[in-house]
Amino acid sequence: MRGLLKFKWDVFQHPPYSLDLAPSDFHLFTAMKKWLGGQHFADDEELKNAVTHWLKSQAATLYAEGIGKLVKRCDKCLNNGGDYVEK
Repeated sequence: MRGLLKFKWDVFQHPPYSLDLAPSDFHLFTAMKKWLGGQHFADDEELKNAVTHWLKSQAATLYAEGIGKLVKRCDKCLNNGGDYVEK
């Protein structure tokens, strides 16, 4: 944290992992789980290639929407004193 302070950034205390603030947990992986549902892959390489293709094929709006939701959730969390935010 000392490294961040030298840049004079505001550093907020929060748990190292928070479901409230992990965009992959509440946005990206939700969409990916729906897409992956029921699929079977012969090996890890096939899965890796399929997921890479899926990520590249998603419209920019999917990512922009996730970032927008993260901003709102961070704001709620900070205004809530760092406590968890209900969905």
